[in-house]
Amino acid sequence: MKKLLILPIVFLFGCTTVPVARNFPNIPDSLQKSCVELEEVEKTSKLSDVLVVVTNNYTLYHECKIKVETWQEWYKQQKEIFESVK
Repeated sequence: MKKLLILPIVFLFGCTTVPVARNFPNIPDSLQKSCVELEEVEKTSKLSDVLVVVTNNYTLYHECKIKVETWQEWYKQQKEIFESVK
């Protein structure tokens, strides 16, 4: 009989909630790296050499830009989702 009386008390205390502070994680340092340094054109008389360096720099810049913008957008969306769940 005592066990039957204790059982509802255990359930009542088991249903209490404890407030937990949730914080959205900060951006890790490894993801805050800068973009690769662009190449400099060496002194040359060939336009083709200049074009190769310029083309490589153009490609590196746009790849980095896409990565950074994509990461920022993803992080912003995840933070909004996280904060809306509260």
